[in-house]
Parts: sequence; structure tokens; C-alpha cells
Amino acid sequence: LTLGETGSGKSTLINSLFNTNFDDPVSTHFLPIVRLRAQTYELQESNVLLKLTIVNTVGFVSSCCYGIYQPIVDYIDAQFEAYLQEELKIKRSLFSYHDTRIHVCLYFISPTGHSLKSLDLLTMKNLDSKVNIIPIIGKADSISKTELQKFKKKMMSELVSNGVQIYQFPTDDETVSKINTIMNGHLPFAVVGSMEEVKIGNKMVRARQYPWGIVQVENENHCDFVKLREMLICTNMEDLREQTHARHYELYRRCRLEEMGFRDIGPENKLVSILFPILSSPSPSSNFL
Repeated sequence: LTLGETGSGKSTLINSLFNTNFDDPVSTHFLPIVRLRAQTYELQESNVLLKLTIVNTVGFVSSCCYGIYQPIVDYIDAQFEAYLQEELKIKRSLFSYHDTRIHVCLYFISPTGHSLKSLDLLTMKNLDSKVNIIPIIGKADSISKTELQKFKKKMMSELVSNGVQIYQFPTDDETVSKINTIMNGHLPFAVVGSMEEVKIGNKMVRARQYPWGIVQVENENHCDFVKLREMLICTNMEDLREQTHARHYELYRRCRLEEMGFRDIGPENKLVSILFPILSSPSPSSNFL
């Protein structure tokens, strides 16, 4: 899921991450409510196949009312509900089920260099229990390095003080503990995206060319694009999927089952099931039991 204000560089970054020009139908961003548009693609890198679903948000602008995040919450819940209904079937087909749950939300912040907007904090706060959020500073080449570092520190401080839980790369596995600890220190990632190639020396590189110089997308001295790509696609993809299921989906599932009348623990801390009241309260029609 890509989420952020219009013009924050969402589409360009996704194209850059997967080195593909995805079809993104042009549509007006001046809508009364946010609309979500999901598109699934099948990508191939050498012999590796990847089924990728990108969910774009259209009409997310800071001037809208504070209920702007509700369609996003509803969409995520709808994907959880579809998975739950498959789980509750007598004949389940989870192995072949097309899982539409969102495993990561790239939340784009405009590179203002100032405080986070109230809308951004409120939206992330309402989403952090439902999806793994990775904050992104888009078009990071529009502010100086000094301003960028100060902005990063201020953002993280504001997220903590407002109780927003962003995704943290796991450090309990020794094989990735060191690199993930370092990467957590780089959050939020400041990125630059581009599909244009510029010749530097004898090489063609993806970059953005300005009158004052060239910003290389894959130069780690210029931005965090490579760090984001490695963490997102290579190192932690499986953990993102596991966190979606074990943390976010399980929370939704527990609440929904409780609404349906399922309980694990009774009033006297005894295990009960939804059938218990039926079996313990005979009725004229229950003689066959």
C-alpha cells in the first residue's frame, strides 16, 4: 500500500523499486473521499516469479477532513474479513487462496523539514494496529542533507511521543540482527526515485539531473533508496508477511470471533465454546442430541 499526499513521489518510487513502468491510470485527485485502487502484476527476475499487488490511494490530500483515513481502514479490514471467511469454511483452501491482505504500507511524508502534519500522525495512529508502516520521506533531494537529518530525528521523536507504532526490522535473528539494527537507525528512509538514465563516466545510471548536478538513485551517499529496496524486497519480506498474520490479522480475527460469540475463557476461567450454551440448555427440539 502506498499512502501519502498527491505529488509525494509514490508512483515513481514503486516503478524504481521494481525497475518496471507500472500502468497507473491517470485520475483526478480532487475527490470527496479517498479511493483505493488495487492492481496485481506478475514479475520475473531471472527464474524467480513474484506476484505483486500494489494498492494506490487516490485523493489523499492534507486539506481534507480528518475522516480521510476511514476508507483505508475499511479496505484493510475487508481483506482481513475475506481471509477469515476462508478460514471458517468447512473445506478450506488456504494454500491456493489468493491472499489480498496488505503486508506493508509505505507512508510518504513530504520533505518540508518541519514537524509532521496532524493528519499524518492521526492516519498512522489509526493504521498502525492493522498494517506494517514504513515511513518514507519522498523526493528527499529537495532539502539539504543537514535539514534532512534534523527532519528525520524530529519525525522519529514525534512518532514516539504520539504513540505511533511503525514497523521495526527484526533483530532477534543473528543472521540479520546487525544489519537490521543499523537500518532501524536510518528510519524514516529518505528516498529519490527515477526511471531516467544519465551517463556518468562510462556507466548509465538511474538519476535525476538538475542544473546544479546529478542525484543518483542507487548511490547510498545520495539517498536511502538501496537500503529500502534491500530491506523491503530481499531481507525482510517474509517477516513482513509473518507480522501481518501473527500480529495484525490475529488482532482482527480475535475481535471478530468475540463478536460472533466465541470465547476461550468463561466467567470462572474455564474453557468454553460457542456450543456450550446450546448443549447445556435442553429444549423440546433438542431430544435428538
